[in-house]
Amino acid sequence: MYMMKRLFIILMAGILAVNIQAQELNTQIAVSSRQVEGTEREIYNTLQTALYEFLNNKKWSSYDFKIEERLECTMLVNITDRVSSDVFKGTVNLVSRRPIYRSSYNSVMINYIDKDLQFNYVEGEPVEFIESAFTSNLTGTLAYYTYIFLGLDFDSYTKFGGTPFYEKAQNIVSMAQNSQYNGWKSFESQKNRYWLVENLLNNSYAPIREFLYVYHRQGLDIMAEDVERGRASITESLEFLRRSYRDKPGSFLMQLVMDAKREELINIYIGAPDTEKVKAVNLLKEIDPGNSTKYQRILDSK
Repeated sequence: MYMMKRLFIILMAGILAVNIQAQELNTQIAVSSRQVEGTEREIYNTLQTALYEFLNNKKWSSYDFKIEERLECTMLVNITDRVSSDVFKGTVNLVSRRPIYRSSYNSVMINYIDKDLQFNYVEGEPVEFIESAFTSNLTGTLAYYTYIFLGLDFDSYTKFGGTPFYEKAQNIVSMAQNSQYNGWKSFESQKNRYWLVENLLNNSYAPIREFLYVYHRQGLDIMAEDVERGRASITESLEFLRRSYRDKPGSFLMQLVMDAKREELINIYIGAPDTEKVKAVNLLKEIDPGNSTKYQRILDSK
């Protein structure tokens, strides 16, 4: 009897371990309703729980991730208006981080606030996403960004490795074209969900994706063992951004990449030799001219 029980425990532990390993994301999601009047708060707690389970329990790819390889993601759904009992407006703050090889450091891949969120939700209803149909603006939006997160992550490990995930995100955009919701259509804005995935799949912006690979895989992942060699690769990766900037200045994708990497880049070069600092600062000021004064910190550091 004891041996039977022990075998059962071992088998269950194995099943649980496989289930944990299979998940790609470690997503922390919160639903904030502080800007909404009223005392009926339980619906937001129920929604938060449902979204947490939706994002973390769903299998988003055919790949198995080890626990330490999972993407660290945060999503904050900030409700700004309850239009009716089951219609909500708000924003969603999105951050994903990539673990860096042989370190406890996680590098920010994207840090963005999507201000075009409106959705229907009835408390207790299942929170579901169907790949072949656009049935919910809320889960469609969160699934879209999940695929963007995964695409950026895969681009950072293999050159252009994120394409299948961007294609899934683009499929959501296509299905949303006939919906009533903002954020999905090209004519609404130059900086929305439509244009983000368009940039990622447009060959004109391919150098930005090459940057993601060289910067992370040949740069940050090397720095734990060889700081100088890793930093040299990061400087090399900036040339890809300069090429893209000269060809297509002011792109939405470039803005998001620089918003995610600006402070990290400053910290990387603060400890560099003077000649390397000057080269990096010249590149960064050309790529990100609106923030030129921030890069002066690199040259001013001793």
